[in-house]
Amino acid sequence: MSALLRRWLDSDVGHSFKSSPTAVVAGCIALVCIVSALFAQWVAPHNPFDLATLDLSDARLPPAWIEGGSTKFLLGTDDQGRDILSALIYGSRISLSVGLASVILSVAIGVSLGLLAGFRGGWLDAFLMRLCDVMLSFPAILVALLIAGVGRAMFPNAHESLAFGVLILSITLTGWVQYARTVRGSTLVERNKEYVQAARVTGVAPLRIMRRHVLPNVLGPVLVLATIQVATAIITEATLSFLGVGVPPTSPSLGTLIRVGNDYLFSGEWWITIFPGLMLVIIALSVNLLGDWLRDALNPRLR
Repeated sequence: MSALLRRWLDSDVGHSFKSSPTAVVAGCIALVCIVSALFAQWVAPHNPFDLATLDLSDARLPPAWIEGGSTKFLLGTDDQGRDILSALIYGSRISLSVGLASVILSVAIGVSLGLLAGFRGGWLDAFLMRLCDVMLSFPAILVALLIAGVGRAMFPNAHESLAFGVLILSITLTGWVQYARTVRGSTLVERNKEYVQAARVTGVAPLRIMRRHVLPNVLGPVLVLATIQVATAIITEATLSFLGVGVPPTSPSLGTLIRVGNDYLFSGEWWITIFPGLMLVIIALSVNLLGDWLRDALNPRLR
């Protein structure tokens, strides 16, 4: 692992990363968030999922540095007595999991369809692009609301894992279009180049040409787009949870915490919604900054 890391740092992309203070800071922040989310059960001071440890007498306590606060709850507590800091760590894990899973599915669907449309052309290309146009005509959040709402209405007593699946599916169905259009445009350029024509002449199967020759040359824009879309997916998940059609209310997602704190914002308990909102902004901003750096690093014209 150390050898791979050293080799990456010595590459052009690694050198670009080391020479960009913004990318280094954003990468460190994103790494801390990811590590904290992965090891939440060891990093978080409390377990907000453990109902046996919750005490309603600890509800709506202010942060530790404000009068009435407790050092046991550094960032205060919510209306159920859950530690805000612990809820942020566990909520980040939910948001990152939903964001990464939806982006991975979007990339898989969008890249496959875009590669097929650009390489085959004809009626298939026209059909898939018209489908993309139809999907783009609807606001992404509206489609996600519709799918998530229908899923929750059809399975009101379903297990939490099904609710997460519906949420990931709703974000995926609104996110694959950009990958399909991006890959389709790059494939139209690549399919007429000499190396593709040579592979066709030698009898290489079209599927093998797309997978082994065309796909590696169109992944650059996809990586940049996927990095930025992670932040968009996290914000979409938080928005759906805030509107009540995202993760279950028992799960301390960032959007759920913001929705709960919104009811107490004007009564003085500002920390219940401000800290989850700041956490959401920090995660989204760090991922977006990494996406901007990756775009510049992978574009030779901007070096």
